[in-house]
Amino acid sequence: VGFQIMGAGGYDVTGIVGFFRRLQSATKLSGDIPANLAHLSSHPLTAERIVDMQARIREMPKKARVDNLDFQLVRARARVLQDESVSGRRDTKNAFETQLKETHRHLQAGAQYGLALLALREGNVLDAQSWLDKARATVKPKEGVLSAESSAGDGATMFAGLSIEIKLAAGQAPAVAKQAVQEADAARQRFPLSRAIARQYGEALLAAGQFEEATRYLRDQTQLYREEPKLHDMLARAYSKQGKIALQHMALAESYVVAGALPAAVAQLELARKAGDVSFYDQAVIDARERELKARQKAEKEEEKER
Repeated sequence: VGFQIMGAGGYDVTGIVGFFRRLQSATKLSGDIPANLAHLSSHPLTAERIVDMQARIREMPKKARVDNLDFQLVRARARVLQDESVSGRRDTKNAFETQLKETHRHLQAGAQYGLALLALREGNVLDAQSWLDKARATVKPKEGVLSAESSAGDGATMFAGLSIEIKLAAGQAPAVAKQAVQEADAARQRFPLSRAIARQYGEALLAAGQFEEATRYLRDQTQLYREEPKLHDMLARAYSKQGKIALQHMALAESYVVAGALPAAVAQLELARKAGDVSFYDQAVIDARERELKARQKAEKEEEKER
């Protein structure tokens, strides 16, 4: 019964064999029923169950299962980023070109997405955009046809992220950076839980030269997500572009705190204190934060001595 329920529920039934083997190992420790007394048991012996499950699995028809689109896109991205050597990129490209011949559209779209990212990493934004457009077209539901795939795992977040990434690539015209701002803003409204999209919006504001807006946005983000060092780094860049040196070093200090580099954080606070534009309020904040960090450093050193 359990075997049938697992199969009907879409679970990998081969896992039940491993379960019974662990059960067999556990019962050996507690004392299993001898084989000659098996007829007295209310359940078959564990060894018999394992043999039965293996026989059932062999008789099951083979089903070709393809993972959802999000998985294919994440796998393609990982494949591109894992080896960016010349030979690695060549092998990756060959693998994607082979995958394009698959009949399932998720596999095709995954390959097209991978080729788009590969082109972007090589600095070819036109090819990157072309492959991304093809990937989107491959999985776009036909007009008037509802698809279960469009509700979950449809790759929309990944596609949006790569589209913004292409527009933020080095060498793009200022007008393209403004398009990135609009696209990232729309994407963060559509995907409010995506931290990658949220960070891309900050990057887009910086790329478009909207430093005051970037500062407001990133200050809010650093309050909400204090443990993301990249947000503090971007905020420091926004301050730097506006010539706010003291605030730049204060933001960098927080980035180092998140990274666990307390000495570097204290050093940044010292630079902030010496900056020509430091205000009395900032000075007070710096002093309080420096005392806090030095106390943490002292406590950590004492803990190390006790070990």
